Amino acid sequence: QVQLVESGGGLVQAGGSLRLSCAASGRTFSNYGMGWFRQAPGKEREFVAGLRWNSGVTYYADSVKGRFTISRDNAKITVYLQMNSLKPEDTAVYYCAVRAQSGLVTMKFAREYDYWGQGTQVTVSS
Repeated sequence: QVQLVESGGGLVQAGGSLRLSCAASGRTFSNYGMGWFRQAPGKEREFVAGLRWNSGVTYYADSVKGRFTISRDNAKITVYLQMNSLKPEDTAVYYCAVRAQSGLVTMKFAREYDYWGQGTQVTVSS
């Protein structure tokens, strides 16, 4: 089994920054990509950012483009989400996920990922 552990969430004022981390561990797996999703109360889980592990190509939701940055540490099998200029509408539980299968995917849909973390709460106050 693959375990994903997120950290770095918390309470921040609008305009502030947070950095989320997600470390993968457990059995050996093929890492084709990692991503971040978020879910606000009463809303569906939505894509935030994704990264193809081999190429390093990144993808962002329009709502966070220019404010959030996804990055990785290959040796630690860890993905980060640097969140700047946070807004109250960024408040949500943030989940990281890993895709462990090959195939042609967009990296933008939850169904394309195989393993998920438990989530970390991000709250942005106005």
